[in-house]
Amino acid sequence: MSPLRHRLIEDMKLAGLSPTTHVIYINAVRGLAAYYRRSPDQLSEEEVRAYLLKMREQGAARGTFKANHYGIQFLYRSTLNRDWALFSKKRSACPSRSASPMRSAMPKFAIFSLGSGTRSTKPAAPSSTPAVCGPERQRRWR
Repeated sequence: MSPLRHRLIEDMKLAGLSPTTHVIYINAVRGLAAYYRRSPDQLSEEEVRAYLLKMREQGAARGTFKANHYGIQFLYRSTLNRDWALFSKKRSACPSRSASPMRSAMPKFAIFSLGSGTRSTKPAAPSSTPAVCGPERQRRWR
């Protein structure tokens, strides 16, 4: 076992990651090293970025890509102490739904009655067939 791999495993243990996560992250780093046929500590940020882009372009599933990305990110951030822009959080051009002005202005206890659009602090009365449920849920109410 290489010293880098041994240190990566120790860092994952210190971080409290599960054994399954260890396997996933080690395989992600192994794939990166195999692609370039060099140790990951000898790769540049641009090489790592190109590898991740190639994974995406080859059609890697979102979950597979994210697991590889997080494994490689853990290696460079935690084990090698490299603070690369590639692994920094990027701000989205679109604001998140939870940050919408309507959600922040409305108290959590407010309930909108269907159709009128007015706020009420009283719970809505149950109906025989709720209008907000899909056909599967409506069948259960009958």
